Amino acid sequence: MPSDQNPGERQKILILGGTKEARELAQTLVENGHAVTTSLAGRTMDPMLPAGEVRIGGFGGAEGLAAYLRENAFIRIIDATHPFARRISENAIKAAADTGILLDQIVRPRWQKQPGDRWRAVATLEQAADLLPSGATVFLALGRQYLDAFVPRTDCRFIIRMVDAPEKPLGFFDYAVVLGKPASDPSHESDLMTAHGITHLIARNSGGPAGYAKIIAARSLGLPVIMLERE
Repeated sequence: MPSDQNPGERQKILILGGTKEARELAQTLVENGHAVTTSLAGRTMDPMLPAGEVRIGGFGGAEGLAAYLRENAFIRIIDATHPFARRISENAIKAAADTGILLDQIVRPRWQKQPGDRWRAVATLEQAADLLPSGATVFLALGRQYLDAFVPRTDCRFIIRMVDAPEKPLGFFDYAVVLGKPASDPSHESDLMTAHGITHLIARNSGGPAGYAKIIAARSLGLPVIMLERE
């Protein structure tokens, strides 16, 4: 995590957030007297808000982000987005180069396969969908923007966890929605998987403690995990 480089000098800092790491960093920087704004993508209806100012919504690409940085006189930008939020990270690099503003990046280490894990690593969601056997009951722990690749698999049942209820049907032939955030207790995740008769878990290798309970649960149940790896 980036250090507070000049603790005696008040800095105006933009954090690209939406993660636990971003909230913790915002809290620390605000407590140290810095002027912090955290930008959130706005994908959830009731996000956990960090300390300091909060901005919700996109910037309009790298050029829009660069313009926002200039207009608001930021002197530092910290990319603490989700490891799979590739586009905003790319835009941050371009905007920092364009403006000359210091850019720090927080990158979570990947989860590593442990004894008992039954992982199949894939590079794309389409590959993940192709690996599913007919008749599988699949727990999709991906986020709503990653679901479309699985809709054509009408021979599988999908249990889809979402933070917010979908505004319209998701298009799956056979599915159920489980509302809520991932549990931190693996036993709770195990109970959920057992109750729904899950045979396969599909997850992204996000790293960090948040969400790892489902990986531990799949290991304890001996379930295959199709793991979408980062580029």
